[in-house]
Amino acid sequence: MKPMLQFAPGNAICYSGYRRNQNPGDQTYPSVDEIREDLMILSRHWQYLRLYDCSLHAERVLQVIQDEGFGFKVMLGAYLGAEVNNPQCPWGTPLSEAALQASMQANALEVQRLVQLANLYPDTVFSVAVGNEATVDWTDHLVPVERMIDYVRQVKAGVRQPVTFCENYVPWQHKLADLVPELDFLSLHTYPVWEYKQVHEALAYTIDNVQSVATLYPDKPIVITEAGWATQSNGRGIQPDNASQRLQAVYYEALMQWSRESGTLVFVFEAFDEPWKGSPDPLEPEKHWGLFDVDRRPKQVMQGLFAERLG
Repeated sequence: MKPMLQFAPGNAICYSGYRRNQNPGDQTYPSVDEIREDLMILSRHWQYLRLYDCSLHAERVLQVIQDEGFGFKVMLGAYLGAEVNNPQCPWGTPLSEAALQASMQANALEVQRLVQLANLYPDTVFSVAVGNEATVDWTDHLVPVERMIDYVRQVKAGVRQPVTFCENYVPWQHKLADLVPELDFLSLHTYPVWEYKQVHEALAYTIDNVQSVATLYPDKPIVITEAGWATQSNGRGIQPDNASQRLQAVYYEALMQWSRESGTLVFVFEAFDEPWKGSPDPLEPEKHWGLFDVDRRPKQVMQGLFAERLG
């Protein structure tokens, strides 16, 4: 029997470095100097980084890691856009057939870049993720499971690193059963605060999410690739009084203790606030998940480790 894949213990975090007036949608990317500044901060406490796509941003991150001799191990992701319309998405609008075809072509190129970058940086990229939240019921970039299987097989044929797919815990319980055998490990997202949980019940809920998948696939390693707590909210999906720096710190500390005790690799979402996300409302919760704000100042959860950056 093949031994179960294991990763070395370490602190892991999701990194997307977009600052004010930067947006992946219009291809305004963080500069090399800005990325270097970010990685200098993160290198003090984290050993693992997760990147979401194979854009110029990811290329620059990998190049800076190599040039500066940072010791990060990177989960490199391919962003997959919509290949079919999803009527269950609460905020999406239907795409034309031409737009869906263009998205499929972009996906094919993105998967090629994933393979190329994984092979170009074999000492930095420790795993690759083929897509992110592309099969959950509410996604605005829906990709059919059979297409996901095709993409995963294509990537596995081209890289040496372990291959995964990052998704909310619910589709792993049923919808993705045919995808699971294709993957080297499962990557799961868990957000108690999005599901109206209070902080005192959050860790138990996270553990339940993981166990609901682990019991179905006992021979598949599971990594949490997103778990976090918003620090501000306008009430869209998260009550304002359930989003704060104090609550973020409470959940983070409990999550990290469980990660160490259970031996589960957990990528915290996320390093820095990202103003480009969500609606134009400055209190939109999508903008406020960072352990640091957009100006790279530590929030409460990080003030013990990064006290000198206060003020």
